[in-house]
Amino acid sequence: MDKLISKKKPFYPLSEGLIDYLKEYNRWVDTPISYEDLLRFSGSVAVYNQDDQDTLWVRVFYAEHERKGIDYDLKKIYTLLHSDGNESALPYLNVDAIDYCTFGNSKPFRIKIRNIINDNFSYFYVKKTDASRICGLEFEHMLSPYNLNFLINSNSLIEEHIAGIPGDDFIKYSLGDCSPAQQAQIAKEYVKFNERSMIRLLGDMRAYNYVIIPIHDFDQVIYKIRAIDFDQQCYEGKFSVYRPQFFKENFPIMKLVRKRLNHDAIIQYKIEERSIVAKRLISYENRISKLIKEMKGLTLSTEANLENLKKEIFQFTQDPKFNACTSMGAVMDAAFDFVRNNYENLSLNKLF
Repeated sequence: MDKLISKKKPFYPLSEGLIDYLKEYNRWVDTPISYEDLLRFSGSVAVYNQDDQDTLWVRVFYAEHERKGIDYDLKKIYTLLHSDGNESALPYLNVDAIDYCTFGNSKPFRIKIRNIINDNFSYFYVKKTDASRICGLEFEHMLSPYNLNFLINSNSLIEEHIAGIPGDDFIKYSLGDCSPAQQAQIAKEYVKFNERSMIRLLGDMRAYNYVIIPIHDFDQVIYKIRAIDFDQQCYEGKFSVYRPQFFKENFPIMKLVRKRLNHDAIIQYKIEERSIVAKRLISYENRISKLIKEMKGLTLSTEANLENLKKEIFQFTQDPKFNACTSMGAVMDAAFDFVRNNYENLSLNKLF
């Protein structure tokens, strides 16, 4: 499967229409510091986890004459992300760490902000602006069970941290300790997560690109699965890239699905998720229509990827709308139409 992932996805610029869309829905902000500003660090040290393993993040440091201004601007971004930008809270905030990721495509900065009154802390990320990632964040906000908090401008993307246990860590350290009932519940959530990722063409959901969230509910612990990386929104040309079940990193959970769920249960959970997504498509109809309209005018992938993806989806759906697509935005439009029109048809379960 790794060979199906492009080695490096380019960053795609925003269009004027997409900028207007983001301003309309209060995503646009004039941040006081940019991604490029944070790249001017003067030194770094590796960050290790509790098992003394390299995390592939480095903690960066800045020249003394720059650090005060950087700290102030990052705290200002925090207030913009979590409130209205009011500066009254700034004296109570401290930038504890600025980490830079050396792994992956987006190479984000992770900012740790601490409230000095009670030592509570939270994170946010600063990344380069990318049109396809913005579309991925918007679709996640509208079509998943979770709201997303992010801000954007022409230079930088600010994303709120999504809390949870990284999927690869959960599989390695916790999955084996789950009870049969918990395993069945995780299997159910994974079927739904797999279906949701496929419908909205969110690719590369390997185990380290989603988190497992344990939730205490009366006398039991239930688990939710949530995507945390939206870099591969409708970019790749292989349809299997949008189906998490085919990544080798996810095989332990797929083994659990086969062990704990029979065929009828899997179909039931697929239909449930399709129905929920279809209802969300209706609820956000105007907003999604505006986003799709802007996507149709954007370059979000290569011509080769577009041609191959629409051919593979047509092979599954036999829907001629996919053959007529001239952009990834048009592919998304055809996919959403397919879901709205066919989510109750069991004969179509091999795709949506």
